[in-house]
Amino acid sequence: MMHLPPLIADLALILIAAAITTLIFKKLKQPLVLGYIVAGLLVGQHVSLFPTVSDEANIRIWSEIGVIFLLFSLGLEFSFKKLIKVGGSSSITAIVEVVFMLLLGYLIGQLMGWSSMDSIFLGGILSVSSTTIIIRAFEELGIKGQQFAGLVFGILVVEDLVAIVLLVLLSTLAVSQQFAGGEMLSSVIKLVFFLIAWFVTGIFFIPTLLRKTKKLMNEETLLVTAIGLCLLMVVLATQAGFSPALGAFIMGSILAETTQAEKIEHLIKPVKELFGAVFFISVGMLIDPAMLVKYAGPVAIITLVTLAGKTISTCIGALLSGQPLKTSVQAGMSLAQIGEFSFIIAQLGLSLKVTSDFLYPVAVAVSAVTTFTTPYMIRLSAPFYEKIAAVLPHRWKTALNRYSAAAQTISVVSDWKQLLRSYVVNMTIYAVVILAIILLSYYYLLPLVTIRINGYNWGRVASAVITLVLLMPFLWALAFRNISSQASSNIWEQKKYRGPLLLVRLSRVVLAVFLVGFFMDRFFSPSIALIVTLAIALLIFALRHRVQGFYTTIEERFFSNFNARDAKVGGINKSVLAPWDAHLAVAEVRPLSPVAGKTLLELALRENFGINIALINRSGQKIYAPDKNERLFPGDVITGIGTDEQLEKFNRFLEPVTADAEPQALDTDPIALKQFLIGKHSRLSNKTIRELGIRERTRGIVLGVERKGRRILNPESNMHLEEGDIVWVAGSGKKLNAFIKEQQGAN
Repeated sequence: MMHLPPLIADLALILIAAAITTLIFKKLKQPLVLGYIVAGLLVGQHVSLFPTVSDEANIRIWSEIGVIFLLFSLGLEFSFKKLIKVGGSSSITAIVEVVFMLLLGYLIGQLMGWSSMDSIFLGGILSVSSTTIIIRAFEELGIKGQQFAGLVFGILVVEDLVAIVLLVLLSTLAVSQQFAGGEMLSSVIKLVFFLIAWFVTGIFFIPTLLRKTKKLMNEETLLVTAIGLCLLMVVLATQAGFSPALGAFIMGSILAETTQAEKIEHLIKPVKELFGAVFFISVGMLIDPAMLVKYAGPVAIITLVTLAGKTISTCIGALLSGQPLKTSVQAGMSLAQIGEFSFIIAQLGLSLKVTSDFLYPVAVAVSAVTTFTTPYMIRLSAPFYEKIAAVLPHRWKTALNRYSAAAQTISVVSDWKQLLRSYVVNMTIYAVVILAIILLSYYYLLPLVTIRINGYNWGRVASAVITLVLLMPFLWALAFRNISSQASSNIWEQKKYRGPLLLVRLSRVVLAVFLVGFFMDRFFSPSIALIVTLAIALLIFALRHRVQGFYTTIEERFFSNFNARDAKVGGINKSVLAPWDAHLAVAEVRPLSPVAGKTLLELALRENFGINIALINRSGQKIYAPDKNERLFPGDVITGIGTDEQLEKFNRFLEPVTADAEPQALDTDPIALKQFLIGKHSRLSNKTIRELGIRERTRGIVLGVERKGRRILNPESNMHLEEGDIVWVAGSGKKLNAFIKEQQGAN
């Protein structure tokens, strides 16, 4: 008798349980995540009503893979470029909300008599909202195009990055068991260093690799390549001392900048959903009902704190960032839940054995309740705002509108601020790249190159030369590249600021020389390093024009890869017309949409819906401010300006005329390919194809004519048909049959 491994039997059990529960939850119109958690609870060791998973260790490994793919897919959705473009409003709101909930969570934990570590981890658990749950709720409610949804997505981007930082900080705190400021700072610096190094390297190489191999990549090889790159970054992140989740998130963010991002996201979705389901099931398996009964009071308290605290803190943060009251209230009530990152943080405390056993099931219970309430909170946000607006004094509403309008007005940035910001960003990036090359050469290249002549290891010299060649373009860019030329010129014209400007420029050169000294000190003795450092500085200055050309090539390649996706699909800077509620929203014209094939004049969008079309993106070709005679086609991505209500009405109008719920009607007149013979007495003989009106009468085209054994493909419309010709036509099946019968009757 063959032996079945326990893993297969366990997978069969949990997936069947998940299938049944999710079908029930789908029928009840509840989030599927709750169904997975309930399935895990039923097959876990704490419930004996159903068969139990026999090998939880293997399932836990699968759940870790699920975390990897969840974070990988999040990275694909929220790239680093989106983080850069997310804007001040989302950043300020997210920071206010996270800090508020960290402090509130710690305070609540202390008031309930929990340990300091449990309280700290509770703050981390409550500080991050659930991206997966919010996106699904927005899709189900059909409100992704509304104004506040853009703010929520921006907040989620920032929260995802904050959660990654929290994982690093909490890991450091758990290991040291005390708040060591130096260790925390070094962890953050280390994280920033690796983020920049991995991102710059990934953007330079990976899009190029995918572009060069595009012709060889089918869906299978692209999926294998994407998963391979994801797991490679997971390994690198783990070896660098970070969590596997961080590596998955970074690789997803890098691949999100490629032109293959949408395709990879589509291919990875079934894999993510399978392993993600296992992850959420494993979460449910750890729930002990007895523990929940015992801690029902803390669960209820933390749930109320989550709902109220996240709503209030997000609303305050959004108002401070200059958002209107309605948008702030809607965003706050949308983010009032915890989810997958909270599970990961709770699991981290459990795996490191620094938190109590009750914290994980309590976090899962709070997440389950807040997941259930999320759609209702979103639906109630608009009516709740109306009630607030009704009782709010008029002068308060006027003050908020003025503050919102002033905050969203473009402010002039001083030349000094622009210059210093550019210098800091560029010096940080170049310093990280240079240090990464030095450390990689020292730890990996130097041990490989061993050339001994007369007892001296010339491999060290060869390694140093190779490293120097790699460093020179970045050293030149750090020391001499022109940054913010316009701002620099404006400052130089004011003589009193020339001294400080020269000092700022000199700081770049000093940093470059210091890094060269660090490089040489790694490879040689301090005395040799000092002499060679000066020689290298002079060499870079002498060859600066040649090095500049090499650097320009590298920079062009990087920005070509970095902007490739925007060049293909187009980018929109979504802003708001304050104090009005009008904003930009993007929609796609799908096949069978009632707008397809019509001009903007015929559609009368401004008259019928109150919106204006600002941009039509047609396969990468951008038509700005299209005129009234511009026609819309399937596949066009259009950017409209209007209020939430106007845009929602327009989006419903854009939907295809056939509803998804109704079965497709059978095509009673399919396209057909037919042939007919020009008979001896046919009236078609000696007439041209145009004169016969074959296109109009059959709604088809003449594909070919066979004449005396010779085949004429795609004949011209002025070709005369002759007796004995066999004519091939593709067109309406009904009309073709009628046409042929008519001709046969006439022969």
